[in-house]
Amino acid sequence: MPQRVTFTPEAFEQPYGQEIFAKVSQLDLPVEVLKNNRLTGIKGSTERETYKLAKSTLAVVTAPPSAMKLQPIPPSADWQFHLAQGCPAHCQYCYLAGSLSGPPVIRVYANLPAILDNLANYEQPGKVTSFEASCYTDPLSIEHLTGGLAKTIDYFSNHPHAHLRFVSKFDAVDPLLPLQHNGRTRCRMSLNAEAVSKRLEGGTSSIPERIAALRKLALPKEEGGGGYPIGIVLAPIMPIPDWRQHYSHLFVQLEQQLNFPCDLTFELISHRFTPGSKDVLMEWYPNTSLDMNEENRTIKRNKFGGIKFVYPKETMKELRDFFEAEISRRCPKAEVLYWT
Repeated sequence: MPQRVTFTPEAFEQPYGQEIFAKVSQLDLPVEVLKNNRLTGIKGSTERETYKLAKSTLAVVTAPPSAMKLQPIPPSADWQFHLAQGCPAHCQYCYLAGSLSGPPVIRVYANLPAILDNLANYEQPGKVTSFEASCYTDPLSIEHLTGGLAKTIDYFSNHPHAHLRFVSKFDAVDPLLPLQHNGRTRCRMSLNAEAVSKRLEGGTSSIPERIAALRKLALPKEEGGGGYPIGIVLAPIMPIPDWRQHYSHLFVQLEQQLNFPCDLTFELISHRFTPGSKDVLMEWYPNTSLDMNEENRTIKRNKFGGIKFVYPKETMKELRDFFEAEISRRCPKAEVLYWT
């Protein structure tokens, strides 16, 4: 739950903004309609204080016109779009660090209907076009406050040539189970070894809770589930001490809980960071135990000249071979979409 909810006047006038206002008002949260469309009151005396204020603030705003110009997001999907920006979790490796400007306020877009209507402009004739909704937020983490994810699933259920993909670290999936999605939404959970999650993923559901939620989503509707295609995003994969043992335990849990026919995919993402993200994360989490020692990494450059620090080639091969073998053994009918 946020400690503060603000609405810009423009967002407050939107019908969806009014729906969110009704939801948060029923929860007795402190709600404020700002005098203008500029967010205020989220700057602390230190970076750490600013972080705390921002992370506890839900700001209902309207997405700027630039949000209607979608960007490709390979290998995850054809296009990315945004229901919101920012996340209430406290993951010490956060991939949003350094990629979003300003304090990490959770901004919800009140012009969601216009955002959804715009997606039809990006559907490609003759093929299924995939859309990723989790690049800048965890939509399930704020669903109890917004209802936006349900609206989005409903939108895609009526578009045969468009598929929705989202990923979460939260387990509050019950409101999604009765929705008629027509198989056009793939619900994914971000999972990791419990030794990693307990140490670095603050404010999230536990790994067993996430796996149980994934089972609910995948079970057929006649068995009380959601009947969704599901996915597992293993990220960020780290060669922690005894990593084979820790990750093997994760796969045992998956084998036990997903012990029925289901449409399952895996995405495998090793840990990486940029110089900019490291600087931001060290301000947010000055006492982190996350290993960001550049001396233990290899530099990877993109086509724009930016650099990331990734694991050395030998480590990457060792990790990839292990994970692909475990998936083949424990979840033989699952599809591995990519390794990065």
